[in-house]
Order: sequence, then C-alpha cells, then structure tokens
Amino acid sequence: MRNVRIPALMGVCLGLFLVQPSFAQQKTFEWQPANDESVRLDPANYHTGRTYHPGSGGGSLHVNITAQKPITIFMTPEGAWNEVLQEPRAVGRLPQVCLREHVVDALYECDLPAEPMTLVIHDERNSPDAAVLATMGAVLDRRDKTDRAVGAIIATVMTGHDSPVNRRFVSPNDAHIQYFRWACIENCVEPSYQWMSKVKEKYDLTSLLKLYGGYTPGFDGARVHIKLKSPVAMAIAMVPSSAASRLYSQPDTLQSVLANAPCQQRAAQSLEFNCTFDASDGPQSLIAIPETPASVPKHKKAEIEMSAVECIANCEIVAEKH
Repeated sequence: MRNVRIPALMGVCLGLFLVQPSFAQQKTFEWQPANDESVRLDPANYHTGRTYHPGSGGGSLHVNITAQKPITIFMTPEGAWNEVLQEPRAVGRLPQVCLREHVVDALYECDLPAEPMTLVIHDERNSPDAAVLATMGAVLDRRDKTDRAVGAIIATVMTGHDSPVNRRFVSPNDAHIQYFRWACIENCVEPSYQWMSKVKEKYDLTSLLKLYGGYTPGFDGARVHIKLKSPVAMAIAMVPSSAASRLYSQPDTLQSVLANAPCQQRAAQSLEFNCTFDASDGPQSLIAIPETPASVPKHKKAEIEMSAVECIANCEIVAEKH
C-alpha cells in the first residue's frame, strides 16, 4: 500500500474521472475482414469503393484487391470525385493519393489525411471505342447501404454532345475488393472503474476521534483519495478496521496505530492525498483527530472527504483475477 500527497491548490476532479488499475491486460488489435464487393470493369472503367471519414488526426485503411487484368488504385477526396460525377472530363485532374499502378493482386494500405477520402480503381486498358473518354460506375453493394453506392453508370462521349453508351463488357475485367477493419481480438471486454464518494462531512470540530469505516479494497491497486480542511493541525489516516475499532476502548494506542499506517498525514490543515491498497489489506477505516486535542477552538468546523475507486461494469473479470 502506497500514498501520494497532492497539494490542495491543484484540485482533483473525481466524479467523472475513470481509472484503469495496473493489473488490467492491454487490448490487442489486428486487421480483421469486413465486407467485400465484386465489380466487373470495362476497359478504361472507373469504380468507386468505400468513402472513409478519418478523424482530425487522419487515419489508415487496409484493403485487399485482386483483378484479372491490371488496374490502378488511388484515394481521392470525396468532394473531388463528386465534381467528376458532375463533369466527367475532370477525371484527369483527380488528386491521386497513395497511387498504386499495374495491380492484379495487392494488399493496399494508405495513411489518410483528415478529410473524407474515396477509394477509386481504374481499369488500365484503353477503351475499344475511341469515342468514349471514360466510363465511370459505382456498383451497388447490397450489403453496404452507405450513401456512396449510387448504382449508376455515367458516360461521356467525344462527339460534342453527351449521350448514353451501352455497357458491352467486350473484355470484362473482374475485380474483387476485400475490406478490413481495425478490431480488438484479445482482452476486448474489460472492467470499468469510477471514483465513488464514501465520506463527505462538515462537522463541529472537537477533541474526539472521528472514525469512518466500511471500506474494503476489491482488487489490487485500488485507489483512495482523501481531502481535509481544518482550522487546526490534524492527524488523518487510513488504518485497518480492526485497529481502528480498538481506539475507542484503548485511546492510548493511537500513536502506535498511526506509526504503523502507511496511508497517513500529520499536522495537516488543508491537503489532498491518494493511497493505494491491495485486496489482501482487508477492511480499512478513515480516522482523524486534532494533533493537540486540548487546544481545539470552539465553534469551528472541519471538512473531510474520502472517495474510492470501485468497479462499475464487467466486475466478474476482477473476481476471476483474485
């Protein structure tokens, strides 16, 4: 059991502060298969896959892509691709992030900037129809109901006016996209802990010992936070409940009890400190008494608070460890 003193002026926000005991096992994460899609590409065809929405710090993707004939893979900003859908001739100006060319079987990875990015694959073969600039399609993946699946074919011809182009699949290029997600695979369910108030009292200061019992650490590394504010110097400590219960009948043992208490502060008036207990320490009690009981002023108040970390969810895991 250990204690750490924290100056009162620092302040401690306990009510919402979640903690993680030292015995908790670290989670293990790996890339795990997610959904997939298959697409048939015409020569010079473009296909859009998922649109990723990284956080403010960016993100990463992990995708396995196979094709019968060489394709080019890149990421492009979602807004840029939407502009191409409005004006297909702008496809040649698309920003190409994490460009990979001549791919037939690849594990495709990319570190993404902090903006929505769309996966694009492009059949590298020339179109057999010289009139066609590009055929761009987004295949509807019925398992992926995101907004990016439009299920439409858009074509632009080089004849000075736009008209539909029949999809012929003269020499189809079948491609498959296997998406992955970053997922926890070990120690994924963990106990949750929170500071819980155990003692909070403002009382008329006397020369008598104050004793608060009823705390038992439920696991190794359990933390206790104690706060004191008093007009006179106080001795305050967490001691075994068996020793604390004898203090009323044997008040002369107080100094020896305090001397054997690792979690204590002497001559304290305004302070906060933490102590750490193990389950083997057993039931504990908080005690407080003026250092000089004979000179306690009248009509003065002292304030004592004690909070402890307790398990609030998945606690059966804690029990298995002890």
